[in-house]
Amino acid sequence: MAFFSVIIPLYNKEAYIQQTIDSILNQSFTDFELIIVDDASTDDSLVLAKKYTSEKIIFIEHAKNKGLAATRNTGIKQASSSYITFLDADDYWKPNFLQTIHELITGFPEARIFATNYEESWKENTRIPHNCAAKLGKNFKGYIDFFSLNLGQGIYCHGSVCFHKEVYEKIGLYNEHIEFSEDIDLNIRANFHFKLAYSAKREMRYAMAISNQITRNSILNKSIPDYSLYANWEKHSITFKKYLDFERYVLAKKLKKSKDHRWKRIAKQIKLKNINWKQRLLLQAPVFVYTIVDSLKYLLLKFGIKATTY
Repeated sequence: MAFFSVIIPLYNKEAYIQQTIDSILNQSFTDFELIIVDDASTDDSLVLAKKYTSEKIIFIEHAKNKGLAATRNTGIKQASSSYITFLDADDYWKPNFLQTIHELITGFPEARIFATNYEESWKENTRIPHNCAAKLGKNFKGYIDFFSLNLGQGIYCHGSVCFHKEVYEKIGLYNEHIEFSEDIDLNIRANFHFKLAYSAKREMRYAMAISNQITRNSILNKSIPDYSLYANWEKHSITFKKYLDFERYVLAKKLKKSKDHRWKRIAKQIKLKNINWKQRLLLQAPVFVYTIVDSLKYLLLKFGIKATTY
């Protein structure tokens, strides 16, 4: 049995899938199986993936498109390892990602979630995310409180985290009824019940603004997480309540930008002192302001400046 099960959910990524597979096969830690789950791609993604003949690779094909959550769940059910990790078909691991995760597993035995920092890839440019990893120091390695350190961009992304199978046995799999932010929903459940061991090293590259990314399309009328399910958890933890209000802000802003009126219901659940003044201002701003802000952010990116409300 391999030490890691690595899962690639694949859907229409013919321009990127080979780089993604190469980054996995070129890992310095080599004890893994690679499970590629094709979600009924309509381009040559699967054809290109099947050019690889490594014995490490297992292919699974959905007869019809089921969505990202279901595709990840298919991979989890197939996985033979106790340690399960993911890489989307347009992202990239640096050569020591699995080695770093393995060091966290052996060094921090109380944890069941293991993650590293990451960097963003904007076409030819690379940027550092606006998350709280900088507070830890670039060489940090240890246990962290996910909810207190996740009030900005994610402290990890879903291509830089590994879950022990005990996590899924306790909290269940991805909610297949959620079409947007299903990873946030799982992160909430997982980190509430299990410890997280973290490395501040940026061992993964997260592709930004790529076409056909399920997670970056408009969320108009898509099913979204119901954060009210965690109301009892909020009552007993100020830190958890603040984190959940931040996620509500992020979700409400995206809904408003898509002209989806559900943003009003989400916004009413936010304790405003739990978000900063910039976030409060944006939450109340008209939609045209969002367009102006986004245009300004992309312009600044061209000059190497990454602006954020976090």
